[in-house]
Amino acid sequence: MIQLFINGERREFPAALSVATLAEQLELIGKRFAVEVNGEIVPKRQHAETTLNDGDRLELVVAVGGG
Repeated sequence: MIQLFINGERREFPAALSVATLAEQLELIGKRFAVEVNGEIVPKRQHAETTLNDGDRLELVVAVGGG
């Protein structure tokens, strides 16, 4: 079990996961979003290879269209 802090909210997951897997679980696939892990922006091309660890702090921002 690992704990992640996503936008200031503590969430628990059964095991370590990648940014890409987290995006799937949070239903972000197909949406435009940016992710920062422990103060560092993770480029989209690195989402699959970036493993999240217990205690990591993430900021997720989803782009919203409008005008």
